[in-house]
Amino acid sequence: MAGGMGWGIRGQYGHETGAMIAGLLVSLVLVFLMCPQAALLPAARAVAFGTVAIGIGGSMTNGQTVGLTQIPALIGNWDAWRWGMLGLGIKGAIWIGFAGLFLGMGLGGVRYTWREILLVMVGMLVLCTVGVWALNSPHDPANKILPRINFSASWHWQPTAGAELKPRPEVWGGQLFALLGAWVWAGWIRRDRLARKLALWGMLGGIGFPIGQCLQSFHAWNPELFKTGIWVTLDPAMNWWNWMETTFGTVMGACLGLGLWLNRRHIGPMTDPVEAPLGPQIEWGLAGAHVTLLVLSEFTAIHWANVLYDPGLIIALVPMVAVAGGRWWPFLLALPITAVPILGKTIQNLVYESQVVGPVSGWLFYGVLPLALTTAAAIWFARQLGRNLSGSEYTRRALLLNAWLYFGLNYAFFRFPWPWASWTSRTPNAIIYTVCLLGLTIACLTVGRGGEPRSRKVFNPIEPVSG
Repeated sequence: MAGGMGWGIRGQYGHETGAMIAGLLVSLVLVFLMCPQAALLPAARAVAFGTVAIGIGGSMTNGQTVGLTQIPALIGNWDAWRWGMLGLGIKGAIWIGFAGLFLGMGLGGVRYTWREILLVMVGMLVLCTVGVWALNSPHDPANKILPRINFSASWHWQPTAGAELKPRPEVWGGQLFALLGAWVWAGWIRRDRLARKLALWGMLGGIGFPIGQCLQSFHAWNPELFKTGIWVTLDPAMNWWNWMETTFGTVMGACLGLGLWLNRRHIGPMTDPVEAPLGPQIEWGLAGAHVTLLVLSEFTAIHWANVLYDPGLIIALVPMVAVAGGRWWPFLLALPITAVPILGKTIQNLVYESQVVGPVSGWLFYGVLPLALTTAAAIWFARQLGRNLSGSEYTRRALLLNAWLYFGLNYAFFRFPWPWASWTSRTPNAIIYTVCLLGLTIACLTVGRGGEPRSRKVFNPIEPVSG
């Protein structure tokens, strides 16, 4: 439910920062369910690692890869369809592989200092550069020269397209090199077995991308099947692209959840106190710098900001280092920092693009109040360090707050498609998100309440039960 709703909501906000919604919700669910005895700061760091990491893959272009399987010019071309699906599978595996790797690093019991995280992030940037050169070059559309392995639009599939075809540059090769390098370092050099295994489960979860696209491409290839029966009424209200995304997220969340459950014996105790060597001034300074650059790159046309803060690995560098070394950052990242670009895009759409709400009310209800709430919550959680709040209670409350926040923002983005009103192309997805939200809410309010403290052994069905 967290993966399906989170990734479906991502579709409205896009790219790195949109993907972090799904990473946040899934990470909160998994830490909440699988780490009932975790201390507050280790739990918060694991959630933050998973949230940041899933944003890295947002740099990969995927629209033209999807197009290979469904644009009108290629319908009926099974070779193009299979090639597009292969590309989606590879990109999905890389995308979710990052999330599995870093979530595993947060849960596996191996201590990572901020200096180690800084070095590995820099190493990933170097490997990404090498990978782009090796697998995603040359890229010279003016002369119709493209990489040998290309999953975007190309004259190979559309030889008569001419100059109107604009193949996008790809970076999946660079991100693959970066993922493999970090996987080898964490899994073998640092001997983090959970990170090593959960990265593979994350890569398996990437199969949700082509699975979801099977639904959308089937609709594009067989329009006549949706002109009879119930589809006459339902099809006009179906946003097939969003259903593809929701399916992708559902498979992604299921694979990460199953992978963590099967490897739960590798979860570290997460009860020992952890160090936070970065001082508050450094943490808040990094937060201010990161959010400023994020806002400039997302909402302005300033060239240097767009170039500097466009690659996912660059966007993730400061958060990863600050989360690993700070006591404030894990909470700030999971609450206001992840929310800032989503709030901004909601305001941009509702106030300035569609003009369905006035500037004062739009900024107040979709900007100021949510940002104040998430910032206050992050500060309150950070102040509970050393007190009685457990990691389980943190993830319970943070999941409840974030699930309702992003559902509410997306519902406004959808123009409040109440099921009893006239249906729009947003209504079916909104109904599914409502079901997911209610399921997550019930879990937050019931799981682990009362009785004996939860233990991971409770979830092991193969252990004999005595008595």
